Amino acid sequence: MGYARGKYAQAISDRSGMAFPYNEMVKEWNGSFVHKSEFEAKHPQIRRKHIKADAIALANARPRTPDNTGDFVLYITNGLLTNPGMRPTDGQGILGTELTSYSATMSLGTVSIVSTDTLTTLTTTVANVSGSNYYFIDGVQQKTLSFTRGQTYKFDQSAGTNDNHPLRLSTTSNGTHAGGSPYTTGVTTSGVPGTSGAYTQITVAGDAPDTLYYYCSNHSGMGGTINISG
Repeated sequence: MGYARGKYAQAISDRSGMAFPYNEMVKEWNGSFVHKSEFEAKHPQIRRKHIKADAIALANARPRTPDNTGDFVLYITNGLLTNPGMRPTDGQGILGTELTSYSATMSLGTVSIVSTDTLTTLTTTVANVSGSNYYFIDGVQQKTLSFTRGQTYKFDQSAGTNDNHPLRLSTTSNGTHAGGSPYTTGVTTSGVPGTSGAYTQITVAGDAPDTLYYYCSNHSGMGGTINISG
């Protein structure tokens, strides 16, 4: 069954609400029935179109593998970057670079930090208690310390109270004040106690005794005991 052509009919526009000749009416993309003078085409930004793949990407990427691919390894000994290599089997690198902080940005391989030992810093100060001076380690008077063979320990004597109180190590309690001698295996000193950067440091040897003592080389009775294990 067909429809009348509407030659003499009128229709109300969905847009303006006005009456127009029926045969001058058109339907818009959104279904509105409007006069041809009111017709609005679909805006280009809301026209559907097929989204294609990004032309920058490759369907079958095969990047070239550089000759130096592999894991990146940094070796740390006594707080120093001692043997960094591009790969574990490489012997390349800069020796003796102090490692205070590090960052790595790279697109190849894996960065590994291999610590062959650790550096422990002991804040060392001197205070007078009941008329006598004593070492305080990390705030504790004559603290008994526990060291591990193969590890490194730094007595930081940069505080001003260390002035004229050089810290030394011995296998004898109270060191030279009790007839003993300084223990020097793996021991280094730097600077003047009481000034910036001054320290006494020991990398504990594998054959170190089970007990050492720290003492002041100038004054008796200031130090304490170090128990060694590992």
